[in-house]
This record gives sequence, C-alpha cells and structure tokens, in this order.
Amino acid sequence: MIVLGSTGSIGVNTLNIAREFHLEIEVLVAGKSIELLNQQIKEFSPSIVVVADKSSLNDVYHDRVYFGEEGILQAISESKSALVVNSLVGFAGLKPTIEAIKQGKRVALANKESLVVAGAFIDTSKIIPIDSEHFGLWYLLQDDKKIEKMTVTASGGSFRDTPLDELENVSVEQALNHPNWSMGRKITIDSATMTNKLFELLEAKWLFDIDNLDAIMETKSIIHAMIDFTDGSTTAHIANADMRLPIAYAIMGKVEKQILKPVDLLEVGSLEFRRIEEARYPIWQIKDEILQKPHLGAVINAANEVAIEQFFAGKISFLDISRTSIFAFEKFNDFSASSLDDIYTLDTEVRNFFKSI
Repeated sequence: MIVLGSTGSIGVNTLNIAREFHLEIEVLVAGKSIELLNQQIKEFSPSIVVVADKSSLNDVYHDRVYFGEEGILQAISESKSALVVNSLVGFAGLKPTIEAIKQGKRVALANKESLVVAGAFIDTSKIIPIDSEHFGLWYLLQDDKKIEKMTVTASGGSFRDTPLDELENVSVEQALNHPNWSMGRKITIDSATMTNKLFELLEAKWLFDIDNLDAIMETKSIIHAMIDFTDGSTTAHIANADMRLPIAYAIMGKVEKQILKPVDLLEVGSLEFRRIEEARYPIWQIKDEILQKPHLGAVINAANEVAIEQFFAGKISFLDISRTSIFAFEKFNDFSASSLDDIYTLDTEVRNFFKSI
C-alpha cells in the first residue's frame, strides 16, 4: 500500500497494522519528521519515499526520494499498489485523493477535507472511511433495514467544561490539551471549535447519501456512531477509541483477529450525553444550512485553515476561528462549483481574502 502521512498518528497506526499482519508498504509519504521516517524506511523498505521539503532530501536514507505535492502525485502514479491510505492534513490531501482514484486505486481516507471541499466530484465507491465515526456508521449498516437518521458523537474538545466567559482568552496551549486523547494540532483545534464534527457530517452526507444527520456529545468517546431505523429502533457502535480498528478494516476489508480489548460497560459505569450548544460552539449555527449546501464546505475549510494559522501565530483569539468561518460562509454563500478547478480557484480566493484583512 501507499501511506500518505506515515509519521502522523494515523500513519503510525497504519504501519502498526501492516507490521502485525505482514503487509507490504510500497510508498511512504511524510512531512518533516525525518528521524521517524528513516526508522520506518529501515523497517518497511518502501520503493519510493516522499518528503515535504526539498531541503530534507539529503537527510533521508533512501535512494528514491521525491518531495512536495508533485512528488506525492508522481509516487501515486508510478506505484503498483491498489490502496492509498490518505492521512494528510487539510486541503493538501485533496489532489492525492483525486490522483489515486484516477489511477484506479482505492482510498482509505482519513483526510476528511477531501470530501468536505469536493465531495461532489469524488467517486465515493472508491473511498473507505477511516474516521471512527464513519467506520461506526458503516459497521452498523443493515441492507434490509430502512434508515431514518444517522448520528455521530463528539468528545466536546478541549473546552467542553470551560466557563463560556473564559473562551475568548484561552491560549494555544490550552486549546491543544484534548481531554480524551492526543491528536495532531489542527484536528485538536477543530475538535475544540466543533468544526471537525461539522466536517464529519458533510463526509457522512457524501459517503452514505443521507440528509438526516446530526451529532451529539458523548464525553467518554465510547459510542462513536448511531443509526435510527424507521421501525423505531436504534443501534450504536461501541468500541474503545483506537484507530487501529477502522484502519484494519479499511486495509483488509475483513478482520477476524481481535484488534482491541472489548469495552467493559461495568468498568465504564455510566455515559453522559450533551447537546452541542451554539453558545459554546458558534460554528454549529450554520450546521443545518451547510448540510443543504454541502459545496460550501470548500469555503469553510479554506477560512478555517487560515484562521487556525492566525490563532497559532497569536493574531486572533480562539473564538475568532469560528467567527472567521461563519463570516466566510455568509460572504461566499452564493458560490457554486461545476468542476474541481472551481474548487481550487475558490480555495485560493477565500485564503487570500482572509489573509489580507
């Protein structure tokens, strides 16, 4: 397989599964964690390696190293692997998803932005979701049962219990302190603003072709997804939070070996559910409208990525991240796309607008 983002959390867990099941790795794509990448190269012996920057080429212990976006696309094109695991962060993951599908490959997708910004132009029959929520929905699907509604769960992020009057002045360090687990910087911020969950609803819309979607908070992250059926029954996917399970299914299709320790409900004791409140998560006020206009995910994503960079740089406050996305949603509300080129053009336009103000 090809692993995009091999040194990140999803990539490392993918290689853990590859190690456990003796799977071959043809391409490793990493960013700037060159030391870890070299360890991966030594263990898995890929045919091609790709890094983010040209300046890193001489530091990589491999004789076939490409760099940058073009390097990723070239590696996908030249490879023989039938599967691409895409765990790249942000808009940068879109072109590799498109290229993989163009080359007839399946995509085990953790890069949610691909579907958020361009779901209308992606053949979702080639996509296998790695997100635990979408994996949970897929796991629960029953062909002979009519579905009424799909629900995904949210942890609530770093500030789920923070007094509302303190949110304006929280620090980057506080925002990156997730209550349930350690993740990448961007997704941790997206979790804190609830943008991540908004994106997951858009993903679910494209993946499962359903309009009746919602999310609720489940603070222990034991339940990942639920499906309401038209007969009045509801099923829930319960599992310990560990990405190895959805990754294993995405790679192999069928898993008969125990990947995780089963949830002990007596040990869990109780579960707490909360409504996602707009006062704490302002982005939620556009949830219903963006599900009716999913193409505007491209607008929200571009504005959100710029705003997160500005937050990390100390230029705006935490709440300004959501304000930026909402402003973008209103300003570019008339946008419509007839091609991928329109998506790329819009992305540039939105980013330039918010970088200039």
